[in-house]
Amino acid sequence: MVRSIEVKKASVRNRLIVDVDVLMNEPNDFDFSPRASMEGNSLSITNAGDEAGGSIDLDDDQMIAAERDRMVELRVKFSVGGMHGVLTHKTKNTRIGPNAKKLAEPRWKTVLPLSM
Repeated sequence: MVRSIEVKKASVRNRLIVDVDVLMNEPNDFDFSPRASMEGNSLSITNAGDEAGGSIDLDDDQMIAAERDRMVELRVKFSVGGMHGVLTHKTKNTRIGPNAKKLAEPRWKTVLPLSM
């Protein structure tokens, strides 16, 4: 289950783009089905069947893009609260050096229909 949803920022490129941080209860929890709705100039992102959600106020350009497209591009960054505890032994940064590889990040991108 989703513990909390925090809307970080909203911007406009070709369509309305919203960055969201989602805090999950457990690492093996995959129960996330986002929904987007708009009332006035406030955009709300919620999980289906759950009251956990976040909202952000949109400016005029963002409102025009949302009303025109009736969809929102959602960029989600997942994390799990309390999973790692306290880090006592730090390892060196593995992303430095000539053969470095980028570490995997729990990110997700999707396009949601916008209900008004």
